[in-house]
Amino acid sequence: MKTFQKILIANRGEIAIRVMRAANELGKKTVAVYAEEDKLGLHRFKADEAYKIGEGLGPIEAYLAIPEIIRVAKESGADAVHPGYGLLSENPDFVDACEAADIAFIGPKAETMRLLGDKASARNAAIAAGVPVVPATDVLPDEMSVTKKMADDVGYPLMLKASWGGGGRGMRPIFGPDELEDKVLEGRREAVAAFGNGEGFLERLVQRARHVEVQILGDSHGNLVHLFERDCSVQRRNQKVVERAPDPYLTEEQRAEICELGLKICQYAKYQCAGTVEFLMDADTNEFFFIEVNPRVQVEHTVTEEVTGIDIVKAQIRITEGGHIGNLEETGVPEQKDIHLRGHAVQCRVTTEDPLNNFIPDYGRITAYRGATGFGIRLDGGTAYSGAVITRFYDSLLEKVTAWAPTPEEARLRLDRALREFRIRGVATNLAFVENLISHPKFKTATYTTKFIDETPELFDFKKRRDRATKLLTYIADITVNGHPEAAGRPKPAAHVKAPKAPIAPVDTPPDGARQLLDSKGAQAVADWMLAEKKLMLTDTTMRDAHQSLLATRMRSHDMLKIAPTYAHKLPELFSMECWGGATFDVAYRFLQECPWQRLRMLRKAMPNLMTQMLLRSANGVGYTNYPDNVVIKFVERAAASGVDVFRVFDSLNWVDNMRVAMDAVIESGKICEGTICYTGDFQNPDHAKYDRDYYVTMAKELKAAGAHVLGLKDMAGLLKPSAASVLVKALKEEVGLPVHFHTHDTSGIAAASILAAADAGVDAVDAAMDAFSSGTSQPCLGSIVEALRGSERDTGLDCAAIREISGYWEQVRPLYTGFESGTISGASEVYLHEMPGGQFTNLKAQARSLGLEERWGEIAQTYADVNQMFGDIPKVTPSSKVVGDMALAMVSAGVSRGDIEGDAEFSFPDSVIDFFKGGLGQPPGGFPAELQAKVLKGDAPMTDRPGKDLPPVDLEAVRADVSKELEGFNVDDEDLCGYLMYPKVFLDYMGRHRDYGPVRVLPTLTYFYGMAEGEEVAIELEAGKTLVLRLQTVSTTNEDGEVKVFFELNGQPRVIRVPDRSAAASANAHPKADPDNQGHVAAPLPGVVASVNVSAGQTVEAGDVLLSIEAMKMETAIHAEVGGVIARVVTPAGSQVDAKDLLVEFEA
Repeated sequence: MKTFQKILIANRGEIAIRVMRAANELGKKTVAVYAEEDKLGLHRFKADEAYKIGEGLGPIEAYLAIPEIIRVAKESGADAVHPGYGLLSENPDFVDACEAADIAFIGPKAETMRLLGDKASARNAAIAAGVPVVPATDVLPDEMSVTKKMADDVGYPLMLKASWGGGGRGMRPIFGPDELEDKVLEGRREAVAAFGNGEGFLERLVQRARHVEVQILGDSHGNLVHLFERDCSVQRRNQKVVERAPDPYLTEEQRAEICELGLKICQYAKYQCAGTVEFLMDADTNEFFFIEVNPRVQVEHTVTEEVTGIDIVKAQIRITEGGHIGNLEETGVPEQKDIHLRGHAVQCRVTTEDPLNNFIPDYGRITAYRGATGFGIRLDGGTAYSGAVITRFYDSLLEKVTAWAPTPEEARLRLDRALREFRIRGVATNLAFVENLISHPKFKTATYTTKFIDETPELFDFKKRRDRATKLLTYIADITVNGHPEAAGRPKPAAHVKAPKAPIAPVDTPPDGARQLLDSKGAQAVADWMLAEKKLMLTDTTMRDAHQSLLATRMRSHDMLKIAPTYAHKLPELFSMECWGGATFDVAYRFLQECPWQRLRMLRKAMPNLMTQMLLRSANGVGYTNYPDNVVIKFVERAAASGVDVFRVFDSLNWVDNMRVAMDAVIESGKICEGTICYTGDFQNPDHAKYDRDYYVTMAKELKAAGAHVLGLKDMAGLLKPSAASVLVKALKEEVGLPVHFHTHDTSGIAAASILAAADAGVDAVDAAMDAFSSGTSQPCLGSIVEALRGSERDTGLDCAAIREISGYWEQVRPLYTGFESGTISGASEVYLHEMPGGQFTNLKAQARSLGLEERWGEIAQTYADVNQMFGDIPKVTPSSKVVGDMALAMVSAGVSRGDIEGDAEFSFPDSVIDFFKGGLGQPPGGFPAELQAKVLKGDAPMTDRPGKDLPPVDLEAVRADVSKELEGFNVDDEDLCGYLMYPKVFLDYMGRHRDYGPVRVLPTLTYFYGMAEGEEVAIELEAGKTLVLRLQTVSTTNEDGEVKVFFELNGQPRVIRVPDRSAAASANAHPKADPDNQGHVAAPLPGVVASVNVSAGQTVEAGDVLLSIEAMKMETAIHAEVGGVIARVVTPAGSQVDAKDLLVEFEA
């Protein structure tokens, strides 16, 4: 018996590594070969020696180049060659070449390959050996007419098979004569590409087939044994996906029958080495039909090794050395009587095939790779590790996973566990698909056939792995390199600012609060309780209006959720927590990249005893325009179901008719309807008496008649002076009879006095902000109000120590948002001039900053006041306040005055202003200024009725279907649907960013806005009990492709993220500036994003036509042609980021 010293493996990837391991255990040296395209393949580094082959050949041709492999074998001194599977493993010419070079071929003899490797001759051998075969033709000739006759003789349906090779290549089902020619030619081309030989034949297609194969080992001394059978019925396009041993659906009699048939044909062929005899089993008749013999080791040999304990690859080597089967020392293979089955094994292949994209293999760099191990799990992998590059040239296999267990079900569960442990990032994989497959009832019960995958569409109904860590790393890398667009140009937090630490809240159930009363007795019971109580009730606005007013609504859920449990446990006496609605809704989507609905649900869960409160703009929902009635109703229903308890419903023009649909929907939901008056003006000033005491009382009575449980008094600008508050609250209490809930802003600096005056007059509840977020444009200081009333008849009953503890947390939070501070550091009496709402004040300052008008704030404030009077002195609260603000900014930007607007000057009115004068927000008190309305509308007819009345209902399910299609099949639930209905573009943009960057809401706020510094470490809690520890190591310089590498450690493992350096790209692609002296140049009046383009090159336009629109902050501005002419070119397509004075459109000279 000879002994090999060095074995060359004429293959690559997983099987090459498998052979090397076996040879290494036998004490033999190994030689690898590799093509140029495979030079990073792991098999090259597993061998003792490795040599490049196939200079000038393609990536596959190199491995098929017999002379090259023989050359390397001779030069390296290899005395044997193992072919693995695929490639040259079934080529008898390769065997002959090895023998001619006096190199042993580890596999069957060439004549055996010619007898059995060719499917047609193998079929003849089976017939001669008495093994049943499927009726079939001989090798097909080139003449198609003869082929058609042969097909007719066998009968349809048929299966075309390649005579040489396997793996499903060259195979095609043919169901009728009309598709015969096309399928035969297709199969031939595929067979030629795969095996270099296009020969094929046709055989009868068994419709409900199972695929069973028997593992054979034979030596050169005439000994032959089987290692039992494997089930390979789970296939896709005739390629095996999952294999099992032993076959779980065979009886012992059937097992004995098929194994005997396998031995029969191999005895006839005097088979040596490892081989596999494949059979079709008719699931209806239980008949076995011979398919072919694969004269090589199979991909799925691992399951047989697991259940027999026999190393098939070692046996191949030892048998070729001359060892005897039956002699364990020589081959490791016992006699047949001593080969037994032990337990069950199941194997699957982890590949880079994308099941949701027709299994097209993905390629690229594996950015993270974490395999699965543990008892009963075997891994056989190729180039599968973090940093590996998967090329398009080779098989998509990453790893074979084999699970062993005593029973089929335990083996299945073990495999499922292993697959769920895998983490592979950077390329698509089939992991989720295989998990779904092995969990299907047909797989569990082994009642599948070879058509299982094709006939079971639910196998493709699985959730993609979320890959949250990679997405978050990509986001952090992007922000670290490019900065956050919202933080650009703004002051940064001081270097000493750290992540805030919230008090540790108890883990037990918090005390009952107002919500328990609402849930148990209903909304009217809460209203009755408010009227009966002597204490002044308080609503905390910190989580909504306070930060909307102070920080341009930029506070993130991350900072709210940390303190929410403390509120629940330590301030259960609060009337409500205002934490949702208003501007927080779209800002969450638009700027914070988080879902407002998720914020609501999480806050609701964290504060189960406190009533959550939202601001609802009646027919405007949480948007800036009117919506169809059914959209408003749907939104209210969803908000109530997701966690809102108190709906503060208002209309920006105080038009009760416009509030009724929303109010009715709230009442129908069983939640508290707070019908709200928007306070404006100064009813005690005879020169400013459009809105007098009787106006407010009359409106309050209308709201009561409409069904309001509570009367809201919303002083959004902080204009209600203490003496006026006493008079108005007393009148409302005496003449209306509803509990009154007072909301104001401290812009003037005296709002606390107004609250105390209102308390003396009998107000039932007031809004205040936690101390650290109070005053300025926010609400008055909650802690001070509590202290001021302590011991009095209106004592709030709130714990001052708890207030200070919670305010201490907010004090840590506020510096994180330094860049968004309004800059107001004292009271401002100018509020009585412009009457600007607190939130509008902050947002308008932010808009002015973005437009480069920050230094002209005094001019903007005066223009705001002028616009209000020009529009007829209207109530100003979102969205009507936004209309006034948009107009004021547009006028200041354009350098025009109220006189210009009311005169003959042409002006491009902002879209929101046009909508306002058209009646899109409803009818203001006293109507519209007629002349200005005519100028704005340019002949269009205005609406005179409630806008929602004339808007056709939206087909909600049709919209849901359209959005789902737009999002590639995403399941659009009611929350998503309502988000889209309010803000279609904003919602879709958010979904796109969420798809790319994942749940960025979990990031610490400093990391979200500013990225990370080198050496910095942060902990990111993905969900309860799942925390990522992330360290930024370093950032590379920008490469020639404009990319930057950001090096992280994620949970101690290195990760590299590549992101584009947009500053480099921006400098390379800067927009040209408009020439102010060129009448044919249209310049951007402000920085922003081109939202839409209405013209194209060659188009003729008239003066006044809309050319395009620019969106900046929340304002969309239409750009009109100042002169008529022909468009020469559009410089900035939709989506372009532009700066002021950038060239947008050029006219022909």
